[in-house]
Amino acid sequence: MAVTRRQFMKVSAASLAASSVGALGFVGAGDVLAAGVRPFKLERATETRNACPYCAVACGVLIYSLGDKSKNAKSSIIHVEGDPDHPVNRGTLCARGAASLGYIHSANRLKYPMHRKPGSDKFERVSWDFALDRIVKLMKEDRDKNFIAKNRDGVTVNRWLSTGFFGGSSLSNEAGYLTYKFVRATGILGFEDQARI
Repeated sequence: MAVTRRQFMKVSAASLAASSVGALGFVGAGDVLAAGVRPFKLERATETRNACPYCAVACGVLIYSLGDKSKNAKSSIIHVEGDPDHPVNRGTLCARGAASLGYIHSANRLKYPMHRKPGSDKFERVSWDFALDRIVKLMKEDRDKNFIAKNRDGVTVNRWLSTGFFGGSSLSNEAGYLTYKFVRATGILGFEDQARI
């Protein structure tokens, strides 16, 4: 079998390259590199999709948590990032949304209802049932006392001016519509939203 000059040069160049790589110590470099790479921190985490709570834009976020799903270990959120599949933000987050992991783990974060009894200087933890019942009771008392059915000219106005309402802005259109209808049905005129702040 006759070897052409071109074939000889190809085989020689390939042999020289292979022996040079071996001589320089690159054999097994991929295995060594792979052994030194840190494992991906979110590999064992549970991914949950949610909406950012900070404004009316409602950007999509991915929340990653670690913990045993069988309730042996308390789940803990370890990472929050923008959802690249969300149509609103396509994976981007503003500064507040990007810093939400700090908010989640803040020692100052309120996690349950608190109540300060009259004359007391400290807040005490109460149940949700107690908190909601108290809010409803106080709203009813204030509305009964301060409701204005007619103005000075006798025109029906149905106003409740002594109470205001501050709404959250990360609600859906439907939830926002129902909130608006509820607030206006009670006669409250002072109605503000988080998105305007």
